[in-house]
Amino acid sequence: MTLDDLLAQGVRGRRVLVRADLNVPLDNGRIADDGRIRAVLPTLGALRDGGARVVVCSHLGRPKAGPDPRFSLAPVATRLAQLLDARVAFAADTVGGQARSTVDGLADGAVALLENLRFNAGETSKDDAERGAFATALAGLADCYVNDAFGTLHRRHASVYDAPRLLPHYAGWLVLREVEVLRRLTAEDVSRPYVVVLGGAKVSDKIAVIEALLPRVDQLLVGGGMCFTFLRALGRQVGRSLVEEDRVDTCRRLLDRANGRIVLPVDIVVGNRLAADARAETVPVDAIPAGALGLDIGPATGAEFAAALSHAHTVFWNGPMGVFELAPFASGTRAVAEAITKVDGFTVVGGGDSAAAVRALAIPEDGFGHISTGGGASLEYLEGRVLPGLAALEA
Repeated sequence: MTLDDLLAQGVRGRRVLVRADLNVPLDNGRIADDGRIRAVLPTLGALRDGGARVVVCSHLGRPKAGPDPRFSLAPVATRLAQLLDARVAFAADTVGGQARSTVDGLADGAVALLENLRFNAGETSKDDAERGAFATALAGLADCYVNDAFGTLHRRHASVYDAPRLLPHYAGWLVLREVEVLRRLTAEDVSRPYVVVLGGAKVSDKIAVIEALLPRVDQLLVGGGMCFTFLRALGRQVGRSLVEEDRVDTCRRLLDRANGRIVLPVDIVVGNRLAADARAETVPVDAIPAGALGLDIGPATGAEFAAALSHAHTVFWNGPMGVFELAPFASGTRAVAEAITKVDGFTVVGGGDSAAAVRALAIPEDGFGHISTGGGASLEYLEGRVLPGLAALEA
């Protein structure tokens, strides 16, 4: 069942619990990137227009032991109110007295945001009874449930997996769009050439998706910190660059299986340290100085990757090519992003740091077919794994 089904039934006066993904980056209490808040606005707007009493819930970060003001959703409530151009009532707890009184006070078309779900241990508990008790309390605040937080669907958490089993449940528009996009990327008749670009720090985070996609793709371009483990697998010396030694043999096997379809950098931008004022230098991959840190792909690699992308009809990109937050090491990510905007075909930015890079580098978002909010959930879907939250919505 989808949000359209719920809207067709009518929502006026009904309390609708919306599981959103408002896990935004904060910098001293200020939202550094509001992309995830913006992504859920269409669903919230449709429910408000229908007269629903909208109860939004989300997690933020990974608080260790109960409530922690550093991870409060209060700044998110303020920004959400600005984007909706409407008051957002903020409850300073999740299922306690404030949450209930806040929800009880909602008028038709009004919105409330509950405090960080992870402030309650039941949200992430591995104990079914503890998690179920929290889900029951959460579900007790509403008449029906909408999940529009695709980026959480790979978690077996109370608000994602247990709560929808207790209420009439529906998939929000963002979830539906993400699933549609990922099905297209895994279809047998995918439009070719199909090029995947992977970056980010650790190759261990991407091994499973590489294994799943390698038989499907025409080329797989590898940058970011993860490229150095592949380069080590080829016998290259990579200085002080990030290498996962326990994954070198795996990378070697993947290269052997790829028959040339895995494309690695030919040059690297290195620095003497990880800092905005580091001394940056471009070197060939076979001449990385012993004391240097590899922090971006070089211009020749950027050009080579852009050339490969220029022929593509389907592109999936997940992970920056370097430390794009620092100006000396942002050029590789920019080169790849700009090349993708010129592709004549279907292009997907795979969420997380890639989406943040697009916004940080001021690259127009309408140049991409889809910018995912999925992150790890997208990767697990592409790996062929069952997403607990998606299974709960389909039940």
